[in-house]
Amino acid sequence: MFRIILEVLFFLDCFALLGLILLQMSEHSGLGGAFGSGGSTTVFGRDEVRDPRRTLTVVLASVFMALGFVLSVV
Repeated sequence: MFRIILEVLFFLDCFALLGLILLQMSEHSGLGGAFGSGGSTTVFGRDEVRDPRRTLTVVLASVFMALGFVLSVV
């Protein structure tokens, strides 16, 4: 039962992480984004420290790694 709950959480986290990464990539999908020109609002590029999607990506990736480790042990 515990393993099933962990697997469901793992798959939900996988899909959330995949969707969030695809949303971030669609912003810079133009020709300029292919060469790293993603910052149109600032001089030195995007302000990645204040970007909530970046923070959520880090959290979801950390949960993904932790759940992957726990599932490999269980």
